[in-house]
This record gives sequence, structure tokens and C-alpha cells, in this order.
Amino acid sequence: MRRMALAVLALAVWPVAAAADHRPGHGGGGAGNLTLAAQPATVTFGRAVTLSGRLAGNNNSGRQVTVRSDPFPFDSFDNAGTATTNAQGDYALTQTPSVNTRYQARSGNEESAIVTVLVRPALSLRLSDSTPRRGQRVRFSGRVCPEHDGSRVAIQRRTRAGFRTVARTTLRDLPGTTCSRYARRLRVFRDGTYRAVIRGHGDHATGISPRRRANVP
Repeated sequence: MRRMALAVLALAVWPVAAAADHRPGHGGGGAGNLTLAAQPATVTFGRAVTLSGRLAGNNNSGRQVTVRSDPFPFDSFDNAGTATTNAQGDYALTQTPSVNTRYQARSGNEESAIVTVLVRPALSLRLSDSTPRRGQRVRFSGRVCPEHDGSRVAIQRRTRAGFRTVARTTLRDLPGTTCSRYARRLRVFRDGTYRAVIRGHGDHATGISPRRRANVP
């Protein structure tokens, strides 16, 4: 009776253990048969990212791969596009995410690991005068796309220790667009290299503008 009871217990536990051992990517072709990578992993708003990978195993040519996306706030995946593998099992497609987005590829029973693409806001910086007189007030201005009305932008000046914030200003609506604008006047007393920075939020990574130079004659 004791041997029979142990046998029944083993049969009851085995299905649970087998189910617990199943993980994404463990399809009919075996573990890790479908890969996915993003290039670049961080992209500026409005720019495209290339999603590519390989389907390994037998009969991997001419197979359809579906790439799914889960944009911030990361609640569910939806189909974003499809690609067909070549003779080596490679595939690629492009996407233009507007916010931080997670991606995952599927082909048959195969499922890739999840990769995250970060999106930086497109941030510009303009100086009203790049050769100001000593002590002259210069207008620092620009825009941020997509809009982040109410967020703060830091204007930074390069020092020997790195960039240091010299002023902050608040983003305002830019009518007729999906962008925000900012402006701040500063007195410039010596040559300097400047940039603008908007800190990252849940939907976007930190945005950094191109550098601008002020030369005081």
C-alpha cells in the first residue's frame, strides 16, 4: 500500500513540475531558437529603430516572424509588424516608437526575450547671439518634441568638472504643434559651451540638446 501511495503522489506532482519548467522561448524548436535585438537601443523621438534577430533550427527559411510592441505604460503587447526569415533564418524590420517601448518576437511556438527601446525627446537649443558682448543678455530658447508642457528644462554650461546647471525654465505649449517650447535670458560674461537637458520620465528617457557655443569678443 505504501508503494502504491508513493506512485500516485508522484503522478500527481509530475504535471505541475513540468508546467513550472516551461519558459518563454521554449517552443517546439528548443530553448533560445528565436532572438531579437534593437539597434540603436536608445533612439531620439521621430527616428527609427531596427529590430532584427535569427530563427535557429531546422526549416528556418521563409518563416514569418511577428514582432509585438508594448509601449509605456507597459500594460499589454500588440502586433507591430511582421518579417520573413531569409535562407539563414535572419529577419529584420523597422519601427518608429514615440515612447519607451518593449518588443518581443514570435514565430510559431518560438518566443524571443523582451527588449526595451528607450526614446529620448527631440530637444533643440538656440542662442539669440553666439558672439555677445561681455555681460550681454542672451536668449536661450528651443523646443521639445513630443510635448512635455509643465516639465522643467535645465540650461547647462560646460566646466572642467563637466556640465553644470546655470538656469532652469518651464516648458510651455507650442500652439499648432505636438511640441513644447522654452526660453530663458542669461547674462554671458565669458566664452562657454552650453546645452539643454530635460530629465527622463516614465514615457521617455533623458533628452539632451546639441551643444551651442557662445564666444565673447
